[in-house]
Amino acid sequence: MAHPADVVATYLDHLDVERGMSVHTLSNYRRDLDRYLEHLERLGRADLAEVTGPDVGTFLVALRTGTDGHRPLATSSASRAVVAVRGLHRFALAEGVVAQDVAAEVHPPAPPRTLPKALDVDTVTRLLEAPSADDPRGVRDRALLELLYSTGARISEVVGLDVDDVDVEQRTVLLAGKGGKQRLVPVGRPALAALEAYRVRSRPGFAVRGRGTPALFLNARGARLSRQSAWNVLRETAEFAGVTAEISPHTLRHSFATHLLDGGADLRVVQELLGHASVTTTQIYTMVTVEKLREIYATSHPRARAG
Repeated sequence: MAHPADVVATYLDHLDVERGMSVHTLSNYRRDLDRYLEHLERLGRADLAEVTGPDVGTFLVALRTGTDGHRPLATSSASRAVVAVRGLHRFALAEGVVAQDVAAEVHPPAPPRTLPKALDVDTVTRLLEAPSADDPRGVRDRALLELLYSTGARISEVVGLDVDDVDVEQRTVLLAGKGGKQRLVPVGRPALAALEAYRVRSRPGFAVRGRGTPALFLNARGARLSRQSAWNVLRETAEFAGVTAEISPHTLRHSFATHLLDGGADLRVVQELLGHASVTTTQIYTMVTVEKLREIYATSHPRARAG
């Protein structure tokens, strides 16, 4: 017979002595496993070998809903506790204390999906107009940012473009997405104008320093602009424009999707434009729109806060 408390004590010693776990993490594990022992005691499990998969599963539920004497845990804390319990049962199996790992199929709760950070239209406009029109690099950067926002493309997709991938007559661009899957996306007139200015006034000066690459966007050496360099363009331009919102490589892509849905675009159209394999991936942008509606309602309706 292996009393759960004895196995927990042995497991914590193992983590401390053999695994060299930090004092802070070990303290968290001890607290989580003490709570697990209380759970097993309520179930009447005096032997770890008597514990079942559903017992572990109900512990996860208790972590999220709370029990007498314990408040509900946040997703991150509940995940840590489940990891501790899974480690305990895996250890017990390896030591021959139990015949099977009943916690193997109990997985930590998934973290909540974070809403994409989108800029408002005025901020996007300020960002796009920030690069200098009198400097070759500024002309290039303006074209790059305009194209990112106009198409909702990933930075990697835009820097992967060749000159011939832009069809000025049809006002489209051919993007190569994940897995090499291509999609044709319309381009707005401001982006086309910025691209034309870049191709005529700026790109030739960069190209003469290179080796004849077909890449659309070039760096100072005449080679294809890298993804990291394009990301730096976005970050530095945002700083110059005084944009205080959080900026990421996907900022303009998120803004593109959010503004389309705010303007009444169909979700499946946005899915196609973004190159998402599943509409489920695109649906997170509807959450952004709902949040915006809720915020407007809460501040605008005379009885939104009543009661």
